[in-house]
Formats: sequence, C-alpha cells, structure tokens
Amino acid sequence: MHRNRPCFLLGVHHSLIHTGISKEESDSAMQPPTEQRDCIQLSVIIVTYNSSDVIAECLASLSHALHSFPWASEVLLIDNASSDQTDRLLQANAEKLCRQFARHRIILNDKNLGYTAGINQGLQCATGRYVLLLNPDIVLQPDSIRRLLQRLESEPRVGVVAPQLRFFAHLIQPSCRSFPRKRDVVYDCIGLSFLFPKSAEFNRWRMGDFDHQESRDVDQPQGAFLVAKKAVLDAVGALDERFPMFFSDVDWCRRVKQKGWRILFCADAYALHKQGASVFQKRPEMIVSSHRSFVQYFQKYDVSHWQKYCSALLHLWLLVITLPRVMFSFLERRQ
Repeated sequence: MHRNRPCFLLGVHHSLIHTGISKEESDSAMQPPTEQRDCIQLSVIIVTYNSSDVIAECLASLSHALHSFPWASEVLLIDNASSDQTDRLLQANAEKLCRQFARHRIILNDKNLGYTAGINQGLQCATGRYVLLLNPDIVLQPDSIRRLLQRLESEPRVGVVAPQLRFFAHLIQPSCRSFPRKRDVVYDCIGLSFLFPKSAEFNRWRMGDFDHQESRDVDQPQGAFLVAKKAVLDAVGALDERFPMFFSDVDWCRRVKQKGWRILFCADAYALHKQGASVFQKRPEMIVSSHRSFVQYFQKYDVSHWQKYCSALLHLWLLVITLPRVMFSFLERRQ
C-alpha cells in the first residue's frame, strides 16, 4: 500500500469503486431522479489520528445512516500517521469496509499533517454534491443525515447545516459559537463570562443565551459534524492550513458567511459526540496550538493599527497563561 498518494482506494480485490447501490425506502422528498442515483451525491470525509477506540462505532453508525439515504455516497478516510494502529485497523477491516460502504477511499499519511490538511486532502478527492465533515468520535443517528440534507435541499441560501450534538448520556452538548471578538478573551480572563454564563454580551462567544433546543442561523457550529453544499466549498475554498487543528472551522465559517451563505443549526437532527477523543491524548500540545491559532485568527482579519496592537497584547497574554495551563494538564494526566 502506498502512502501520501491522494485518493488511494481500498476495496475488495483493490477495486477502485463498486458500482452496486442498495435502494432503501425513504421519504419522497429525498428521492432523487433515477439518473442521479448512480452519481455520487454525498462525500463523507473523516480524518483519524489515534482513533482506534472510536472509529469502528463511528463507521458502523455511518453505514446505518447511509442505508436510509437513497443517493450514492462515498466515504473518504484520511489517517494522520496514527501511533495506535488505527491505520492497520482500517486495512485489516478492508472486507468489512466494502460491505459497509460500496465506495470508500483510504489515504494513509507518513506523518501527522494536522486535522486541517487532512480535511483538505479529502476535499481534493470529494466528488459529491454535498460534503459531510465528520469527526471519528461521532455516533450518528439513523435519520440524522437525511434530516440535514432535507434542510439543504429545501432552503437555497443555506449552505452549511449542523445537527445538535449530545453527550453519550444524551445531555445536549453546547456546540455553536459566535465569531470571537478580542473583548471576549477579556471577559473570560476577568471572569465575567463565568459570572454571567447566560449573558448575550459577556458570554456571547460561547452563546450562553442559546439552549440549543431550537433550529436557528448561527455563526459557527462545531466542526465535528458539518454538511456543506459542494457549491459553497467551490466558492469559498478549502480550509486555511495556517490553522492546523483549531480555528480552521471558525475561519471557514466566517468566509462562508462573507460570501452570503447561511449556516443553519438543526435541532431536529442529532448525533452523539465523545468530545475531544483525539485532542485530550496530547492536551499540552493542543493548548499551545489552540492559543497560537486564536491569535492567528485575529491577525488574519486585522486591518487597522489599533486592531494589530490589540492582537499583539492578546498574544502576550496568551503566552503568559499558556505555561500554567500546560503544567496543570501534565498534573491532570499524572493523577
């Protein structure tokens, strides 16, 4: 098997694509014309890194969800040089993958290119009218994809949709945020966002005043489960690889809205999310990466000298708090 060759496909007898498509009963609103059923309508992109304990459940739930989906789909799996045998697990289950997904591709990277670069590898290969960006620690519900695509089909100016996320105990997981402002960092630092958690001003970034129980337009849903029209991706472009792990989804959603598309949070579709399954394995490194990307996000959109000066102060403050946060995470790991 060759690594770092984009769009390498793995299947029974190394067939590139299996053309058989099972036809399931579905809502008439989701039934495509006959001539569309043999065309790939949905591309699913999953980037794995040390995901061996979650990927099997994710793929099983995805397979179940796609069985109620009347269109042809493809699954693109990109592994970022996992050290926990995730790549070997995917290869060892080649036959099972072929039973689960008639069309699937596996890309194995020799080194960890970062989440954002992995997503972009998948986007280069995606051919569907819709693209689902999916974390490996997600467990889908049988009708979640169908419900989300119904919303995309019915609302022309909606370019991106996301479901409600829940913890495995089925409690709602706050998953939407407003685009961050520099003063949101100040509110966090002086504790106002914690003193007034439901404030539309002091906790605006985390949307503390939103209970995630109704559908509405949002700035940025969590990137763990996003469905976008391919037309949006073509217009907006790929994720910005200056943000290797964090804030690439925030930046991309901002560019989507700048192009005039709506982003919709759909409370009538949900998925379970084991939050941070990969991130917590290397928490100190992730803290540093998050802080760096936070500053780079602001710097990308700074125009005036005053904005640049504020970003420099923010950078200095984040440098100050990075060391104690990293030390605390080491202590947590040792306990």
